[in-house]
Amino acid sequence: MPETTTPAVPPTPPVPLAALLAREDLGLRQIAGPADPGTAVHWAHTSEMADPYPYLLGGELLLTAGVHIPEAADREAYFDAYVSRIVAAGGAALGFGVAPVHDTVPRALAAACDRHGLPLLEVPPQTTFSGVARAVWQLMAQARLAELRRVTEAQQSLAAAASRPDPVPSVLRRLAQRLGGHAVLYGPDAAAIAAAGREPARGVPEALAELTGVVRPPAGGTPGGAPGPLPASATGTLGAAHLAVYPLGSGEGFVLGVATPRREPGDHTIASVAAVLLSLLTGEHRSGTGAARSAALVRLLLGAPPEEVAPLLGAGEWLVVHARPDPRTPPGPERGCPHDAVSASALGAALGSPLVDAGPDVVRVLVPAGREPRPQPGWTLGVSAAVPPGDWPAADTQAAHALARARATRARLVRHGARPALTDLVPPDQARAHARTLLAPLAGQPALAETLRGWLSLHGSWDRTAVALGVHRNTVRQRIARCAALLAADLDDPDVRMELWFALRRE
Repeated sequence: MPETTTPAVPPTPPVPLAALLAREDLGLRQIAGPADPGTAVHWAHTSEMADPYPYLLGGELLLTAGVHIPEAADREAYFDAYVSRIVAAGGAALGFGVAPVHDTVPRALAAACDRHGLPLLEVPPQTTFSGVARAVWQLMAQARLAELRRVTEAQQSLAAAASRPDPVPSVLRRLAQRLGGHAVLYGPDAAAIAAAGREPARGVPEALAELTGVVRPPAGGTPGGAPGPLPASATGTLGAAHLAVYPLGSGEGFVLGVATPRREPGDHTIASVAAVLLSLLTGEHRSGTGAARSAALVRLLLGAPPEEVAPLLGAGEWLVVHARPDPRTPPGPERGCPHDAVSASALGAALGSPLVDAGPDVVRVLVPAGREPRPQPGWTLGVSAAVPPGDWPAADTQAAHALARARATRARLVRHGARPALTDLVPPDQARAHARTLLAPLAGQPALAETLRGWLSLHGSWDRTAVALGVHRNTVRQRIARCAALLAADLDDPDVRMELWFALRRE
């Protein structure tokens, strides 16, 4: 039956007692008590108290020179009480120095250690207690370094597994390999969703599933109706198997379970890292938004119209936002980049929508109309009018034109105007055909078209256009002259400018 336990030892990496005995510079020798290779020392403590119990935390190698031993007393009874108190306090071993008070280790002390199962070490005269303590800390530092290296390698390995096409099974497999055991993910209904690693011993799956109930919130909360605090993890044992469970996320019911043949330093940290990664991977599944977006994408790919898919993403009208990095923002981490998926995702989060397309030239975000976009540091934004799903393509064009105007006027955000214009009198297909014909000489030269659009929007100002495009004013002059030559048009003629502006807005 699994049960939660908390070891009463200091939070330090343990040192095998065998490692201390193997140090030739110390010359320690075990003369009584069990020779268990699994005995671990958490620190060294020197005390000459007749009853050291109040001063021990557990896991110590207690060092004494026997100053506290009375001259005239029933030594057998004294040592029996002395050793029993050390064992009761959780002491790991007792080291007895044969100098300067005693020449040999008292036989009654060795007999008491045999009776109570406490390892007894003889500390030779040439070895100081401070030297033993220093050796413990040196071995502890080595153990800590090895633990940190193991945890770091496991973190990198788990992160790589989380980026695979099958992230959840990959993380479970890598976790099971790193811990040398069995890893399983339980759903909110306590059923095993996925598992990996060694085949667990009989009874372990049932015990692990039962232990998940300690960290999973009950369906109806606590008996009083209010949810009570839950532990961040729980551990237990079943035979030789060590069990541990970790809740994922904010308590939605997903739980990671781990069963290992032994518990090593760093296992808890490694399993906690896996729990965090699995929380991220299952987060969208818990909220349902990821499944809805996947369903919407599949339906669109299969030919469904946008108005049929839109209810999966949310009801109502939508805004299309086009964004590019603000040229006034200096390079650095705060500056967005259309090629940077992380920056694009952060922009989408700031605008309140996960529907982000980080294209090569512009970031596009589909935002519910109820979430009014605001200027964002480091970005220039163009926002469409609110439209139903069927008009998304038209809104995409509106956002592109609004972004062009924002960049030309150096505004952080420009919204598409809803006021009717003369261009609305021309059918869109005819307007686009006219624009393609008129601007055909500029095809394949986006820098020229962008410069002409900015120059026209700024009423032919060389300096303002140069600033808006981030180029030298002479570059603007050369590009406009090139446009005039390719179009065979007089750009000082207001009628020509008006016609070109109409075409550039409809291309």
